[in-house]
Amino acid sequence: MIPRPASWLLLALAAALSACVVGPSYRAPTPPAAAQAPLASLKPTAESPAPPPDAWWRLFNDPRLDGYIAEAFVANDDLKAAEAHLASARALLEASRSGALPATTLKAGAVRGRDPATDEILEIVGAKPESIWIYDDVFDVSYELDLFGRVRRAIAAAHADAEAALAARDAVRVTVAAETTRAYLQLCASGEQLAVARHSLDVVSHAADITARRREAGAGSRFDEVRAQGLVAQARAAIPPLEGQRRAALYQLADLLGRTPANAPTEALACETAPRPTALIPVGDGAGLLRRRPDIREAERRLAAATARIGVATADLYPRITLTSFYGGVATSTADLIKEPGLAWGVGPQIAWAFPNQTGPRARIAQAKAGQAAALADFDGAVLRALKETSQALALYGAELDRRQAIADAQSRAQTAFDIAEADYRAGALPTLDLLTTEQTLLTADAAAAASDASLANDQVSVFKALGGGWK
Repeated sequence: MIPRPASWLLLALAAALSACVVGPSYRAPTPPAAAQAPLASLKPTAESPAPPPDAWWRLFNDPRLDGYIAEAFVANDDLKAAEAHLASARALLEASRSGALPATTLKAGAVRGRDPATDEILEIVGAKPESIWIYDDVFDVSYELDLFGRVRRAIAAAHADAEAALAARDAVRVTVAAETTRAYLQLCASGEQLAVARHSLDVVSHAADITARRREAGAGSRFDEVRAQGLVAQARAAIPPLEGQRRAALYQLADLLGRTPANAPTEALACETAPRPTALIPVGDGAGLLRRRPDIREAERRLAAATARIGVATADLYPRITLTSFYGGVATSTADLIKEPGLAWGVGPQIAWAFPNQTGPRARIAQAKAGQAAALADFDGAVLRALKETSQALALYGAELDRRQAIADAQSRAQTAFDIAEADYRAGALPTLDLLTTEQTLLTADAAAAASDASLANDQVSVFKALGGGWK
């Protein structure tokens, strides 16, 4: 079937319209001007405005930690799931791209029976109807003229979805790197706290022995002895919770590495002092933060996809023209399929248009616009959340640094006071009660210092996690 002149005119008009794309064109949203300024709560004595490195955990200069991060990037189950979601999104992108190509179908079959048309012909020539084999093969080709950009918008939406899935995978990498580092540092910090607790137990046990001997010699009282034994009991009671916390951190690390508790990395228990960054923490500025945070990138790509889907829905208001053609044959023997009498072919346009009832397409446009508004709100929220989390992490870290300095000063003074009190006590110039009070003050300062070290390690990881590094 050869198209008539009107059909050719229709095809020419369709080709001219194919350059049209309906729906809004996407423009990346502009973050608030203040969002790109230097970060709030920056502490010059602890942080620098230099951009943070991707592999920020190497600032701790701990080869064992580097090895755990590398293992987690390979074995972590959450990261494997994110990789699978990314592969799925990329597959959908490839499927959407097929809409820009001709669709082809090859069909072939054989049927034995009686065909009404054949029976009628046999009757005309005086032959009896009979059961015969009927063979057919048809090759169909169709191509949608993308007059109003429906296919192009669908491809753009799928492409943005794939990039959003990539950003989501990167966000999981940020979390895995941060939580693996956090678990390892907490394990080390709990080792430090445990060492302090055991040292405290040794100190109060030694003091209790001295008190007991002085009472045996008639120089002490029963009250002094019982009070000293109470301090020993308190110091001993502080050890089991710390041991439990350390084992819990070990099992948390094992989970992040994709291991069972039975196969936990027990070699990490050798760490008894949390490593610290070898230089000031580089935090960059607001502009770098917005570029670096994968959750912001994911939200921006979700917005791009939602905008493209408005175009997909809008294109349904207009006619959809498809060029179709087929070529094949129908015969009673396979040899006749390629001969002229058995050949069948055709080519021409097809028009589909949901008109005049367009309630459905217009409802889908309204739905797509609502999705775009939600995506824009999500993007704005992601920007504000990134700035808030980073500012909070820096503020808490700076405050803990100040607290740690004050604790160090108190710890130094408590140690000096205890040394003086112990010397006076041995010389008989200080009552037992004063010695025990001074000793308890020292132990409290030592425990506070170890706890502050653990808090600092946790705050440092929170800063790096908020900065969004570790995904490239």
